[in-house]
Amino acid sequence: MNATAKTDPWIRCSKPNPAASLRLFCLPYAGGGASIFKNWGRTLPDRIEVCAIQLPGREDRIAETPFRQVEDLLPVLMERLHPYLDRDVAFFGHSMGAFLSFELARALTEEHRAPVQLIVSGQRAPHLPLSRPESYHLSDTDFCERLRSLNGTPASVLAEPELLSMILPLLRSDFEMSETYRRAPQTRLNCPIKVLGGDRDEEVDQAGLEAWQETTSAPVKIEMFPGDHFFLQSQSDALLKTVERTLRPHLH
Repeated sequence: MNATAKTDPWIRCSKPNPAASLRLFCLPYAGGGASIFKNWGRTLPDRIEVCAIQLPGREDRIAETPFRQVEDLLPVLMERLHPYLDRDVAFFGHSMGAFLSFELARALTEEHRAPVQLIVSGQRAPHLPLSRPESYHLSDTDFCERLRSLNGTPASVLAEPELLSMILPLLRSDFEMSETYRRAPQTRLNCPIKVLGGDRDEEVDQAGLEAWQETTSAPVKIEMFPGDHFFLQSQSDALLKTVERTLRPHLH
């Protein structure tokens, strides 16, 4: 595959590198887009080509209808990924993106194209039930309170009705996809998993992070960061160093 990822509506590569030995596919949290990972390609080693997934309904794809169920999105993503599997691949996903990364890794494992590494961030293991009631169907007022509690949506956005009217449908769709997701009972992974958590994340406790060990036959390592559910933002530099350290043994 030549370096055309930057023109793919689904896969955005800020720094295409045909000579890279590893492609890192990055999947966002609910409401997030590929821009979350825009600096990763310039920060990580040249042998890693960072490919951020741009899902419908956000950023420059805001006019498109977002998906609401993982089982509907997964086959579409798999079809989009296949042209990019001409070298080793790894996945990173935060929150909703962790579930999507896991399902993509599982599907590739079934095709005997297992990733060399899965990095999941800010998410409980996929076989565990929700630790709280579903929220995607709440009233706008209650749903906004839920967003405010997560500390991931700027207060200025939550206070602006016009902006809210644009992003609430996407956020509801993403929350529905996350909250109704149920892990397929099939394949166990055979790749190592790095699990990242925030020490003040009220969404995901230590037991939820440790339970990722049940999803793979390979080693699972957990690393904690200062911060709440969105430590991905507040600890971005430290997190990127961990990503680099985790992927370095897979580079050649």
